[in-house]
Amino acid sequence: MGSETVAFAESAEGGKPPSREPAGAPERRSWAPLLAVCAGYFMVILDVTVINVAVPVIGRQLSASLTGIQWITDGYTLVFAGFLLTGGALGDRFGNRRVFCSGVAVFTASSAACALAPSSAFLVAARLVEGLGAALIVPGSLALLQQSYPGPAARSRAFGLWGSMAGIAASAGPLLGGLLVSTVGWRWVFLVNLPVGAACLLLTLRHVAPSPRCATRPLDWPAQCAIVTTVALLTGALNEAGRRGWSDPAVLAGLGLAGTAAAAFAVRERLARSPVLPLGLLRSRELSGGAVIGLLFNFGFYGMVFTASLDFQHQRGFSALRTGLALFPAVAMTMFASVLSGRLTRRTGDRPLVVSGMLLAALGLAGWAAAGDDPAYALLVVPLMAAGFGTSFALTGATSTVMGAVPAASAGAASALFNTTRQIGSATGVALGGSLLAAAADPATGLRTSMAVGALAYLTAAGLAWLCVPASTGQK
Repeated sequence: MGSETVAFAESAEGGKPPSREPAGAPERRSWAPLLAVCAGYFMVILDVTVINVAVPVIGRQLSASLTGIQWITDGYTLVFAGFLLTGGALGDRFGNRRVFCSGVAVFTASSAACALAPSSAFLVAARLVEGLGAALIVPGSLALLQQSYPGPAARSRAFGLWGSMAGIAASAGPLLGGLLVSTVGWRWVFLVNLPVGAACLLLTLRHVAPSPRCATRPLDWPAQCAIVTTVALLTGALNEAGRRGWSDPAVLAGLGLAGTAAAAFAVRERLARSPVLPLGLLRSRELSGGAVIGLLFNFGFYGMVFTASLDFQHQRGFSALRTGLALFPAVAMTMFASVLSGRLTRRTGDRPLVVSGMLLAALGLAGWAAAGDDPAYALLVVPLMAAGFGTSFALTGATSTVMGAVPAASAGAASALFNTTRQIGSATGVALGGSLLAAAADPATGLRTSMAVGALAYLTAAGLAWLCVPASTGQK
């Protein structure tokens, strides 16, 4: 950042920028904002999946009903997805660093409350607050990386590592959850967030410069309520579809009401003097296309992780810990792919990386679908690696495309939109995967159908990337 930007940030957010380090240590300084942001993002995504293997034990120990168990898992996701755009708008108004730090504090405190929960009702309430903290963290994380790494090459590397956190956390969740539950107990699933949250907060306050803010921009509360209602109803309906079926009246009513709320949001945004998500931004092919690409590859990846986890545990008899180990090939490839894509984007631009990543992931899931009804695990290692590598390889370019398509003042809104569509993709992939498994004549057929649908989503994303992602590196 230049001195003018730092000065503006200091006056805008009312704080002092971090002290300058000696000229001989620029590289050491450059990693600190990335570590801070990735630590916060890792906590958020980990809590989406780590709870899955702990829920049966929690239900027994807290005497939770089936509905209570479902809300322990789904309540976090609903609030997280529903308030992402609100988090982005708050970041643009009050400064992304301030809102990010507030989110980390809320998330860490609510994680402690989850660990100390004396009843299932208390745990559900704490999980709802935890989801709110997550919604404040994620939009600011991308905006802070864009602020801390203004150069295209450095920004691409930072976005790549940020994106790899999603794949690593999602795939490592079952492994870590199984390990903790089987050794020290389910409460440690939440207690591990405390040191990570404290380190994230300290690193952010020390090494990330205060963010510029638009204090005169009003918060459009009717629009905020409409988008929260839309995402909450849509995510809830999709989650219920996996259990009730797509033709259930409650699911159809939820989808219909979500559509109505979305229409109300669009009308409000068109009439508002200061919209939370300016509809003019959506005219950008890069922004709108990148958001849809994010939805599609989250659909494919999280649907694959969910259905694979069910297959490993229910059909193959794997334990929770062994299931985490079985998914590890996908985890291992995400970090490697993100680092490689961050380096290659300077030479190739974003489009080749997104297209090739989506094609590779599609081949992986298509290979799984074609492997037969009961393939040996050894035959599934390569498809797992291809899906993990391809998704992470494409995420860097998709993130860079979305964030580069908007001015700095709208970075929070763009980040929130991108992550909202990705969460919708995750929920859709999980819900559809569950529905296909339940509706199939046998589990093997349902699993192969789910993998084929995921491969089709990846192929669609590849075609969309060819049309929407810029071909050249350029200054973004």
